[in-house]
Amino acid sequence: MSRIFLVAVLLAGSMLSTLGCATKKYVQSQVTPINNKIGELNDITSKNTRDITDVDGKAQQGIQAANQADQKALAAGDSADQANQKANHVSSGLNGLQGTVENLDNYKSAANTTIQFGFNKATLTKADEKLLDEFAQQVADQKHYIIQVQGYTDGVGSTEYNNQLSRRRADAVIQYLAAKHSVPPYRIYIIGLGKDNPVAENKNAAGRAKNRRVDVALLTNSLESTSAQATTPPPPSSARQ
Repeated sequence: MSRIFLVAVLLAGSMLSTLGCATKKYVQSQVTPINNKIGELNDITSKNTRDITDVDGKAQQGIQAANQADQKALAAGDSADQANQKANHVSSGLNGLQGTVENLDNYKSAANTTIQFGFNKATLTKADEKLLDEFAQQVADQKHYIIQVQGYTDGVGSTEYNNQLSRRRADAVIQYLAAKHSVPPYRIYIIGLGKDNPVAENKNAAGRAKNRRVDVALLTNSLESTSAQATTPPPPSSARQ
């Protein structure tokens, strides 16, 4: 009896062992494909995350590039506006200058004086200031006028230096007229001609002294004066008694 029971126990244990092995293999056969799928999904998710990050980075770069392009466009627009303003300003100035040049034929000389300068000098003496004071007295009563100031030098020295020196001499005259006699600068036309247009020979000291000069001329516009008088209404006549 005991021997039969032992055999039965051994058979039962063998069957359970066989059944357990079969169950493990079955579970493994079912789980392994699932794990593989999970691994594939993880790989796909990682790739999608990288792609999204890459696309986002490119999008940000595109936005920055667009912003920079907008800023450059705005800067270009501002530059264009400034250029247009400068062009308009220059055009207005040229129109005014053209009108002045075209009207120069109507100006006639009303007074003039000449200021002499020492060798390589561009400063006024007391005698020079007195001459300019007398000249300015003739300007005071004028309404339609310009003052022409031309600076000159003798023939000693380079052309470039003499041009600069003649301009400094003319500037000295203009500064005195503007500061002492309140002559508006816009009424003064200045030019430095260096050693051009000498009035005497540069071969001797006396001739060179005469050439070191500034010629100042008062020019009045007779047509404008006549026009102004014509447009001014006559004073009312007194009533007859």
